[in-house]
Amino acid sequence: MGSGGAFREVPYMGVIWVVAEAHKRGFWNGNPDWCNLGQGQPEIGEMEGAPERLRSVVIEPEDQAYGPINGTDEMRQAVADHYNRLYRRGKKSYGASNVGIAQGGRLMLSRIFGAVQGRMGYQVPDYTAYQDMMDYASNRLEPMLIPTVEESNFCIPSDEFANAAKGLDCYLVSNPCNPTGHVILGDELASYCETARREDCTLIMDEFYSHFIYEGDQPGSGPVSSAQYVEDPDTDPILVIDGLTKSFRYPGWRLGWVLGPPGVIETLGRAASAIDGGPSRIVQRIALRALEPGYADQETSALREIFAMKRNMMVERLTKMGMRCLPGAGTFYVWACVEELPEPLNDGMGMFWAALDRKVMTVPGEFFDVNPGGERKGESPFRQWVRFSFGPPMENVDLGLNRLENLLMDNS
Repeated sequence: MGSGGAFREVPYMGVIWVVAEAHKRGFWNGNPDWCNLGQGQPEIGEMEGAPERLRSVVIEPEDQAYGPINGTDEMRQAVADHYNRLYRRGKKSYGASNVGIAQGGRLMLSRIFGAVQGRMGYQVPDYTAYQDMMDYASNRLEPMLIPTVEESNFCIPSDEFANAAKGLDCYLVSNPCNPTGHVILGDELASYCETARREDCTLIMDEFYSHFIYEGDQPGSGPVSSAQYVEDPDTDPILVIDGLTKSFRYPGWRLGWVLGPPGVIETLGRAASAIDGGPSRIVQRIALRALEPGYADQETSALREIFAMKRNMMVERLTKMGMRCLPGAGTFYVWACVEELPEPLNDGMGMFWAALDRKVMTVPGEFFDVNPGGERKGESPFRQWVRFSFGPPMENVDLGLNRLENLLMDNS
C-alpha cells in the first residue's frame, strides 16, 4: 500500500539497524550459528545460582479489564518496597504514590518526553533512543549537549555537572551508562543529587542496568541507584527509571517503572492517557513475584557473578586483539576503541561489516552519538569505537570472540 507523503522516513536506530542487516543474511533470534555481540538484552534462560524462571501466572477475572493508568496499587507499592529495602533504610520511604508503571522502559521515557519542557542537558555517548525522543519533543525542548572526554570515561564529573546545571531545567543520563559501562556512584552520585536539589534541575536517571555492577574484576557487592541519595522522595527533583528488562532478565515482559515526586508521577500518568493507556494487569501480576525479596536478591546476585565472568573474558580477549577497552564498572557492554587495528577493522562500521561476514553482530559507536535534529555536522568522534555485548550466554560470547580473533588473524 502506497503512503504518498503521509509518512516521514523513520530510520532504524542502533541495535535495530544491526539486527535488520543481520536478518538479510539469515539471522533470527536464537539462531545458534550466529553470535549477537550487539545484543541489548541479557541471556534469558536458566542461569547458575539464579532462581527458576517464572513461567506461569493465573489470570484473575479483574485482569480482563483496563488497569489503572499508572499501574495497580499492588505493583506500585511492590516497587516502592523494593527501593526502600535496598536504598532507603533509615530514610524517608517511597510510597505507591511515588511510583508509576509502564509497559517497558522506552514507553516510560516516552511518557516523560510527552510532558517535559525547557532546557534538557545530555551527554554523548549515550542511549540511542534519546535522540528520536528529543526530536519528538522539539517544540517544547531545547537539548543542551554537555561535552565529555575519554579521560573521564565519557562522563561529566560532578563539579562540571554542578556548573552546567545552572542553565538547565533537566538532565537525562543512563547510569550505568549504555554504551560505556561507566557508573556514577558514591560521592559523585550524591553530588549530582545535591546539585539537582540546589539548582532545581530535574535529574532523569535511566538506571536499567542498576544491578550489573562490578568492582575491578569481581562482582559488585550490590546495585547502584540515585534513590540512595534522595533526601525527600516527595519533593526531590529526581526521577529514577528502571524495570525488569535487564536486571531481572525478563525483557519480553515489557515492565518498567519510574519513581519520583507524586505530582510528577500524576503528570506522567496524564501523559500516558494519550500515549499508551496504561500497563497490562497480567504482566504486573507476575511481576509481583519477581520483586519478592528472596527471589529478587537471588536473581540479581547470581547475575553479577555470571556476568562478571563473561565481562572479564571479553575485556581480556578484546584487549589482546589490540582494542582499547574503557574501564566501565557496569552494564553488560564493553566500549572499545578499534583505531589501532588494521584496515578496515579500525573503524566501527568497517568492523561491523567484516564481523557480520563471520556471523558476529556488533554495534558501531557512532550510533551512540546522540545528535537531536542532526544539528552537529561532520564525522562522529565515536567513529572508531564499538559496543560489544556480553549479554548472550557464555558459550555464545566465547564463540563470537573466537570468530573475531580469526578475523583479526586473517587481516593482520
